[in-house]
Amino acid sequence: MVDESINVQFACQRCLQPITMDESFDNISVHAMAELALPIYSNTSNEIDSTATSFDHFVPPFRMLESMNGTAGFMLVSDGRENTTLGTTLRVRAELYDFLSSNSEIDHPLCDECTDSLLELLDRQLKTAEEEWTDYNNYLKKLEMTDDNPNIEVLEKELHDLNEKEKKLIDELSILQINESEVKSAIKLQEEERARLEIQEERYWREYTKHRRELMTTEDDYRSLEFRIAYSQGQLEKLEKVNVFNVTFHIWHAGHFGTINNFRLGRLPSAQVDWSEINAAWGQTALLLSALARKVGLTFKRYRLVPFGNHSYIESLSDNKELPLYGTGGFKFFWDTKFDAAMVAFLDCLTQFKEEIEKGDSGFCLPYKMEKGKIEDSSTGNSYSIKIQFNSEEQWTKALKFMLTNLKWGLAWVSSQFTDEKADLQTVQ
Repeated sequence: MVDESINVQFACQRCLQPITMDESFDNISVHAMAELALPIYSNTSNEIDSTATSFDHFVPPFRMLESMNGTAGFMLVSDGRENTTLGTTLRVRAELYDFLSSNSEIDHPLCDECTDSLLELLDRQLKTAEEEWTDYNNYLKKLEMTDDNPNIEVLEKELHDLNEKEKKLIDELSILQINESEVKSAIKLQEEERARLEIQEERYWREYTKHRRELMTTEDDYRSLEFRIAYSQGQLEKLEKVNVFNVTFHIWHAGHFGTINNFRLGRLPSAQVDWSEINAAWGQTALLLSALARKVGLTFKRYRLVPFGNHSYIESLSDNKELPLYGTGGFKFFWDTKFDAAMVAFLDCLTQFKEEIEKGDSGFCLPYKMEKGKIEDSSTGNSYSIKIQFNSEEQWTKALKFMLTNLKWGLAWVSSQFTDEKADLQTVQ
């Protein structure tokens, strides 16, 4: 039951603002209600057929009479006026708005502003509809004025051809879709292959960079090795040109003394050479003759040279005695015959060396003749003993100088033969 002291006012169904109804709507005749209940649009059979499917999603308009709890579409507002027929008035107005809502697409009631806006929208729609009607009407008149009637058979044939063409195109589309699927599969395989090749390419470039770096390092090592080989080759060629005997044993003279590696061999009253120097000179002389004999493949008869620095000696093969090639000086020394025997044995070995060279080279000849411990100067005919006993220091020193000269000639011959052998070997290579 509605309280009679409360006035009922409706709200606009668009902006939800409360609206005040005109009092003329309080009493509406039955005939007016019946006219309002009539549909606004005529429902012809064609319109029903064309809009039949639209009712699948049709939502009927809200009916105010179905909800009278004061919150569905209107609200109760007390304005201080007494109205004894509030229930009847409310029902009449609700029925009026329900009729209006059911006959149109617009829910009622509406306020003045919303009504004006709606009217403007409807005017624009009406204008658009009138323009469309004018276009259709003009086109209809144009068709009515045309005498050519369409050939149904031709149109049906054209339609049939179009349907066949459509079917053919659909078949082609199906084939193209299948081809597209195959192409997509091929593209996918190619992409996988490309990814695999990219991985291989990256691995290849890493390996290439690694090997390139190793190659550069190897090339640097190779060039360095080439430089070292060239340097070593140059050193080898330089050394091959050097005569080992000439470098190792330098025989020369210093005044009346013959020298070997700057050691003087002999003594003079005016130049008392120390015996340690003489012994060192004899050691170098024994070493040189021993080396020359090995070079020519000579084995001495009766004696064996034993180079041992300043204590070198000659071993007699007949009685296995050691003959010293060094002296100590003093009074006892002059009566010691072993030193003289050693020097005579050395001169015998030098003579054997000369004879061995003459076997291979008949033109070889020494400047001084050697025989039985003596050396003869062919230019003067004088001979000098190599012994120290019963001999003057001057003659002994001169004999040693002549002996070193003969030894130098033998050294020169061996050096020349050695150089020729190297040249022949290089020519063969």
